[in-house]
Amino acid sequence: MTSIRTFRDIPLKGKSVLMRVDFNVPLDKQGHITDDSRIRAALPSIRYVLDQGGALILMSHLGRPQGKPDRAFSLKPCADRLSELLGKPVIMAPDCVGAEVKALATNLKPGEILFLENLRFHPEEEKPEKNPDFVRQLAELGDVYVNDAFGTAHRAHASTALIAQYFPGKAVAGFLMEKEIRTLGNLLVNPKRPFYAMIGGAKISTKMGVLNALQSKVDALLIGGGMAYTFFKAQGIEIGDSIHEDQFLSQAHDLLKKSSSIFLPVDILIADSVDASAKTMVIDTFRGIPKGFQGVDIGPKTIKLFQSELQKAKTVFWNGPMGVFEIPAFANGTNAIATTLSQLNAETVVGGGESVAAVEAAGVADKISHISTGGGSALEYIEFGTLPGIKPLIN
Repeated sequence: MTSIRTFRDIPLKGKSVLMRVDFNVPLDKQGHITDDSRIRAALPSIRYVLDQGGALILMSHLGRPQGKPDRAFSLKPCADRLSELLGKPVIMAPDCVGAEVKALATNLKPGEILFLENLRFHPEEEKPEKNPDFVRQLAELGDVYVNDAFGTAHRAHASTALIAQYFPGKAVAGFLMEKEIRTLGNLLVNPKRPFYAMIGGAKISTKMGVLNALQSKVDALLIGGGMAYTFFKAQGIEIGDSIHEDQFLSQAHDLLKKSSSIFLPVDILIADSVDASAKTMVIDTFRGIPKGFQGVDIGPKTIKLFQSELQKAKTVFWNGPMGVFEIPAFANGTNAIATTLSQLNAETVVGGGESVAAVEAAGVADKISHISTGGGSALEYIEFGTLPGIKPLIN
């Protein structure tokens, strides 16, 4: 498994610690945070730096402000919420680089926190080649660099991958990053067996790489969600108006040929439109979906089949819903799987994104062994065994 440097490996007392966190939280139209779980997830690392006598400079992105300042994407609500959670002031910087920010960082005392404004207000964060001076200015703010933002570790951005070169021997992982690498690394190297993976979601294009990587590692692969219809079409089954990606038909066909342990839905809930008032029916998969209808969830036989298979597992990785779970009428499959996962006598890992929303909606998040803070990062780590934001932290 990947061996990384953590901030236990270097002294922090009296140091300015520049920490990349992932505070890309959802906001409502009034700019209020609707879910602060990402902020809470970073608290152990934040408290550790303060307890060790470091001065802490936090940096993050929020949303997609298109490379220019936009008040709707200010990190001020995150700074305010962090201040509430810690019970101490958090100084909000007017920007993330520049003379004023440099002065604030220089004058920061041990135990104090400075929160930089949204990194993505500068186009160089996402496209560092535009102006290499941006990452150098960020690096000048700290003596030590800590990456605790697993959710953005799959991006080769200025603050996640390039900045580490300015901190030779002093670029380290925070607790959250360390836990993600350890848990997901175990899936790749030494999972308790049988090891089952369950992959759903709408698009096969975003998951084909991880499906190929997993099929040689798992004892069984359960596939649901919108991506299943590309597999059905590859088998010559009619899919009506269901979502599918024709350019992946041959790859889907090859994957089915390669593996004898892939489980696809045996029945499907179909609807004549994707809304709560749609006409619906359950059909057996082999009969095909008639024109004018599309698949929106796995059916009751499939739920029982998947539940039965999962009982055999000692390790389960789940990423992606089983249907259009945002609409309650089409959420039965996803909810049933979330509940089943919470009741297994197994190591259960849920890989970010909509799957996390599903276990939270089902009220079972506290019964899952590990909930990853990064959907895309978790999938790419399983596919490639490393990420751009992790490479600079390796011993």
